[in-house]
Amino acid sequence: MGNARNIVFWLVLFVLVVSLFNVISSPPSSLQSTSRSYSEFIEAVENDQVASVELDGERVTYVGTDDRTYSTVKPEDASVTDILIANDVPVSADPQEQSIFQAILVSLLPFLLLIGVWIYFMNRMQGGGRGGAMGFGKSKAKMLTEKHGRVTFDDVAGIDEAKEELEEIVEFLRNPQKFSRLGGKIPKGALLVGPPGTGKTLLARAIAGEAGVPFFTISGSDFVEMFVGVGASRVRDMFEQAKKNAPCIVFIDEIDAVGRHRGAGYGGGNDEREQTLNQLLVEMDGFEANEGVIIVAATNRRDVLDPALLRPGRFDRQVTVPNPDIKGREKILAVHARKTPLGKDVDLRIIARGTPGFSGADLMNLVNEAALMAARVGRSFVTMVDFENAKDKVMMGAERRSMVLTQDQKEKTAYHEAGHAVVGLTLPKCDPVYKATIIPRGGALGMVVSLPEMDRLNWHKSECHQKLAMTMAGKAAEIIKYGEDEVSNGPAGDIQQASQLARAMVLRWGMSDKVGNLDYSEAHEGYSGNTAGFSVSARTKELIEEEVRDFIQHGYEEAYRILTEKKDEWERLAQGLLEYETLTGEEIKRVMKGEPPQGNGDDQDKDDSGSVHAMPKTRKAKKPSDDNGLEPEPTA
Repeated sequence: MGNARNIVFWLVLFVLVVSLFNVISSPPSSLQSTSRSYSEFIEAVENDQVASVELDGERVTYVGTDDRTYSTVKPEDASVTDILIANDVPVSADPQEQSIFQAILVSLLPFLLLIGVWIYFMNRMQGGGRGGAMGFGKSKAKMLTEKHGRVTFDDVAGIDEAKEELEEIVEFLRNPQKFSRLGGKIPKGALLVGPPGTGKTLLARAIAGEAGVPFFTISGSDFVEMFVGVGASRVRDMFEQAKKNAPCIVFIDEIDAVGRHRGAGYGGGNDEREQTLNQLLVEMDGFEANEGVIIVAATNRRDVLDPALLRPGRFDRQVTVPNPDIKGREKILAVHARKTPLGKDVDLRIIARGTPGFSGADLMNLVNEAALMAARVGRSFVTMVDFENAKDKVMMGAERRSMVLTQDQKEKTAYHEAGHAVVGLTLPKCDPVYKATIIPRGGALGMVVSLPEMDRLNWHKSECHQKLAMTMAGKAAEIIKYGEDEVSNGPAGDIQQASQLARAMVLRWGMSDKVGNLDYSEAHEGYSGNTAGFSVSARTKELIEEEVRDFIQHGYEEAYRILTEKKDEWERLAQGLLEYETLTGEEIKRVMKGEPPQGNGDDQDKDDSGSVHAMPKTRKAKKPSDDNGLEPEPTA
């Protein structure tokens, strides 16, 4: 509709401009004639020097016997017609009925053009809301009618608890007597809370596909405008539309754009966002009840929402949409792989086990990347190797094999990454090493990836200390091999990760006996939040930094000790990385023992359940180039 209105507007504007141009630029032919005085015209008539005459009001245009055109203006009381007839001169006259219309059109058309242009730019400035330029206070909510690409609850997997809560709302809309006979009332609202990519908007689309009632969708940012009061007006208009179509569902995506905590630095009581939120609170559960209007909202920032918005009666249900567990990931992979032809060696459960922490969006991207990789090499179906390569690309970034590295840079990267791998395999509470590579990926020259055997729900103090040791193993490896003066900027990313983990241990998790069991994170970071007036002394800040430094230093010393004790295994692994560039977990263990990376299984790898799947073959590294075209980058 918006495009159609714009096309009509430009067509009308074009017609008006053309009309004005024709009126102004179509003067009588006298503009191309020679001007003469009226007395000269009368003399020419009397001397038979005029062939024909055209009268147009006071203007007289005539053609002389010399075939030239002349023009003159007659006096108001002159009787030209009688003179012409008396001298047998042919006379013609233009009708004068259009002169008044033309005069009005010429005088009003510029104003009409200005008004039209003003309306157009006002409409553009207000985003093309309903009702044209004067309708910017109208709601931008759109009724969702998906005839093609309809999403149902069958397309939503891995978040069964959240789906059950919303299925109950749909059932309430379909069969309200089932609940009302026991005194149950339809929920006023449901708030979907979860990290990005977990399927909150997908759940809302599934509600629209299943409910069979009008479904309005709008973004929280659509309420916010430059004029105070416009957002509140749009909220009122949205609920008026909803009441006319009740029972119905209204979905507000990213509600934190308008529902943030009031008085948190946005200005006084006249602030546009606060006015909009106030109106939303009143409409959801104010003096007049909105029967049959269910509000479903989504956000990944529940902590910034106003408490009045979260109370029962407004959002009766707060549905958590978390990242899926291993069973959920398997179901999500099955949903996204429906239209993808899979090879016989593909086991979605193994893929689900190897993708802990992936969201639904990550898994969808994984399936798509695997399909693209299979198509790139001309396969007619997707194999397990494609999924492994896609997982590496999603987790570690795309390979940068064209990057030019010297042998010295590759060697330092190999010893750095071998240090991470050896310490990670030595410490029992570190996550199993999944893969080590010295092929540049993303912004790193190499990396070691560890994956937990199962979904991690919490961290223990001993696990954190061993994680710090594995993280600092890269710097320890460089110092042992090359000395303190030759350490590179490679450990920069490691130091950043270790600092984040150590600060979390001290500031939030209470894992420091010296600092104690207090949450210092908000005060330490300068954020008041819910701890208004809470501050820490300079002595406490100094103690916090000392503890963070001690935790990281202890991890570094532990890594240094392990690499010194296992120097032979570390050397063998570094040389193996230089030769093969990429090694999987089992291959790393074999190389550390002095065995070739490929065992007797012919590139077969088993998971804990005994299932066998093909792994990508380890490739030998190419001969090093002597060209040093790029500066070394930090390694992970």
